[in-house]
Amino acid sequence: MTVAAVWFGSAVFFSLFVGPAFFTDEMKRLFPPPYNGAIAELVLSRYFVLHYICGVLALVHLVAEWIYSGKVAARLTLWLVGGVLGLSLLGGVWLQPKLKQLQRVKYAEHYRLNAATQQREAAAKDFGLWHGVARMTDLAMLLALWVYLARVIHTGESPRFVSPIHKFGMDVRS
Repeated sequence: MTVAAVWFGSAVFFSLFVGPAFFTDEMKRLFPPPYNGAIAELVLSRYFVLHYICGVLALVHLVAEWIYSGKVAARLTLWLVGGVLGLSLLGGVWLQPKLKQLQRVKYAEHYRLNAATQQREAAAKDFGLWHGVARMTDLAMLLALWVYLARVIHTGESPRFVSPIHKFGMDVRS
């Protein structure tokens, strides 16, 4: 339950409070574009590491629970954990580097890169599209983590822990 709560809580905190803070007027005054976005990229890379750690811990917990107590995880739970971990990997390994490169082209003059006006405009358009995809993915992950947390909290009517005697069909008393 702790892993699920930390995973969901950190996702909510980052998505609703930390991430948007980089694009407020106060932050833009301190660090004008593209520097506020570059700082957000640094924090976002660590956010994805947190997702990876929580996802792996959740999978390890499901496997350990299966080995120790014989409780087989529901398919929905496996899909939720695997799906969020997969989306996190997709976002951190593929989408974030893509957005980073598009931002570099969009603000080529700040990064001392040679880019034509059409390239910068195309990069700005593509950046907006892919940033929207990233936000929708983030929303999907938040929803999935909320459902996963609810499933972990509510264990159902079956016993959570099964005696090893009954698990392996042995009776010590005989």
